[in-house]
Amino acid sequence: MDKFNKTLAAAEPIILSVFRIILGLLLFQYGVAKIFKFPALPYFANPPPLIYAAGAIELVLGGLLILGLLTRPVAFILSGEMAFAYFIGHFPKDFYPLINGGSGAILFCFACLYLVFAGGGPLSLDAIMGKKR
Repeated sequence: MDKFNKTLAAAEPIILSVFRIILGLLLFQYGVAKIFKFPALPYFANPPPLIYAAGAIELVLGGLLILGLLTRPVAFILSGEMAFAYFIGHFPKDFYPLINGGSGAILFCFACLYLVFAGGGPLSLDAIMGKKR
């Protein structure tokens, strides 16, 4: 079992980078849907102005996460945005996330919070720029 754990631990830095990229892509797609209406989703048809602000944040900062540029501060802002989204958009509907539809916001919040502490991994612009110094 120890050999198995060591084998998996060796891949941990690369998987952190893959996690960051996928998380960024997911957030980026929400930004595209909110700002550019693609794909056209019924619940983004006539959004309130706050949805456009959230879309802009997700579009720009999701792109930065994909690249791994300024990962920690970007992830911190996104974590706060997702907490805000949960408490403004989901929590008033019902206490339970399963009922109020806020499970995704909670997952995004804590996934971004993890990146605040873990960083972007070796496949990031942060890591590449750090090596040149």
